[in-house]
Amino acid sequence: MAVMALPEKYRKRLRTTNMQERLNEEISRRERVIRSFPNDDSALRLIGALLAKQNETWPERRCLDMQEYHEWAAACAAAREGKDVVALPG
Repeated sequence: MAVMALPEKYRKRLRTTNMQERLNEEISRRERVIRSFPNDDSALRLIGALLAKQNETWPERRCLDMQEYHEWAAACAAAREGKDVVALPG
């Protein structure tokens, strides 16, 4: 529910687990090709390689523009100054 306090632009992307589900599906797809791993280390190497590739491509894909988020967070911090209640801009 914490994601519901974010601006709508970010809420749309973060309220679902689509990105995580896509990564899990890619791991399953690669695992089906191999069918049987000789040991746990080989399975971990495959998953680690996929995660390393995802980590390399992540900065290239700009899923969210964080500038607007930082402006929103600054406005929230300014609204909290001197108040006990958090006021979130709509």
